[in-house]
Amino acid sequence: MLDVMGTQASSAAHGTGAVPWPAEADAALTGPPPIGGESDILALVQCAQNGDTDAFGKIYDHFFAQVYRYSAFRLPPEVAEDTVADIFVKAWEKLYQYKAHRNVPFAAWLFRIARHTVIDVYRTQRGFEEVPESLEDPDIFNRAETAVERKDLLRMVRKAVSLLPRRYREVLLLVYVGNLSHGEAARVLHLTEGAVRILKLRALRKLEASLPSECRELL
Repeated sequence: MLDVMGTQASSAAHGTGAVPWPAEADAALTGPPPIGGESDILALVQCAQNGDTDAFGKIYDHFFAQVYRYSAFRLPPEVAEDTVADIFVKAWEKLYQYKAHRNVPFAAWLFRIARHTVIDVYRTQRGFEEVPESLEDPDIFNRAETAVERKDLLRMVRKAVSLLPRRYREVLLLVYVGNLSHGEAARVLHLTEGAVRILKLRALRKLEASLPSECRELL
């Protein structure tokens, strides 16, 4: 639904934008067969907790694209790549702390690490904008007839997103950029699933209201 965020980050991830797409990402998207579901993920987690690095490699392949998109939307590309590496290193180091019996989806546990890591990077490196302008997606903004108009559209959308309350922005990023379910996003933010749905709805309404009419069709 929120194409201007999800597709923008996706195109950056696939190399159509200015954000470089590391070779590992191709493997994450086109290499090994996808993991079937949460039960398969938990089986891999259990193996990884017992020291199986190949199992953790499969976890990395499965979640890399989601984590990279989430980080790349918040950070400049040269910072995002290092941040993603740090996120997975922290996940490996803290993997023993993950307890499946607590009914927290592994994706939610991983994105808690991602969220806090991105926040820490952003706080320590305030010399950049949170949503870099270089993430322009020509597929989304090709409705404008000129490059100047495309830049204007992008600038308005970026400004509107950056002015959202923090909780609204976080919900949109987790759901539309991180591609988490409402339940997984709820676990990341320590909220109920119903609260996440309400926040998302309010965030979309606020974002739409803050955009000029020519941009609203992008939502």
